[in-house]
Amino acid sequence: MLIVLALAGCGGGPKLDTAALNPDPPSKMFSDADAMMSKGNFDDAAQKFEAVDREHPYSPEARKSIVMAAYAYYRAGKTPEAIASAERYVAMHPGTKEAPLAHHIIAQSYFDDLKTANRDQTPARKALEQLKILKARYPDSEYARDADNKIRICNDNLAAQEMEIGRYYLDKHNYVGAINRFKTVVSDYQTTAHVEEALARLVEAYMALGITKEAQNAAAVLGHNYPDSKWYKDSYALLESGGLAPREDNDSWLSKTWKSVPKLSVPSMPTMPKMPTISMPSLGSG
Repeated sequence: MLIVLALAGCGGGPKLDTAALNPDPPSKMFSDADAMMSKGNFDDAAQKFEAVDREHPYSPEARKSIVMAAYAYYRAGKTPEAIASAERYVAMHPGTKEAPLAHHIIAQSYFDDLKTANRDQTPARKALEQLKILKARYPDSEYARDADNKIRICNDNLAAQEMEIGRYYLDKHNYVGAINRFKTVVSDYQTTAHVEEALARLVEAYMALGITKEAQNAAAVLGHNYPDSKWYKDSYALLESGGLAPREDNDSWLSKTWKSVPKLSVPSMPTMPKMPTISMPSLGSG
């Protein structure tokens, strides 16, 4: 009798949510998310794409849904979520055809957050890392072709911060600290617009320390690569005031690390894009 009552009680309880047990097929869920994207409902689309992966993790649509969720979050202005989804995609599915888009979303999310030289440059470093991956691993992708100008901008930001700190040290007469910063610009950011000043500041710092041989060498490199630069004229005058002249030293760290740079009388500044360049990816099968 107790068994019968128990069974009867179960029958009268809350009904099972059959919709939760039997969600829409992945193709329909993906199509619904696509439609939300087309209408500009990016936040809803992102959540719907995530649902595809959650409810149908082994379906063909699940893989693509991860990167599409990242794209939708980016369009919704939710860059932390966009980065997290895109990073998950490249961790799980490296080398797939959507991988360039995922790296591009990460790079663009960080790129959009670039700061001025006196602020934290973590976004520039992280954007640069992803842009270099695009160029190295996916050179033929549309995103790699778009990466060159952004790489120049990131490098310029990083060099600008090194210069900012180097000038601060120079003003405080911390010449060793200043030299280390200017050396980084000369060694790592030779194609930026800051390299001329960095070489001139090296001349200034070395002269202040009495390391005249390095000062002469830095001025020689500056004059060889930028003979018409005002920075070279200033460096030449500084050396001349001490009875010295530019002289190259092939054994110097600078001569050993210096690589060929474009012969520009006035280095060109990179152009900052006015708008993000993530284009709508194809949602076709594959």
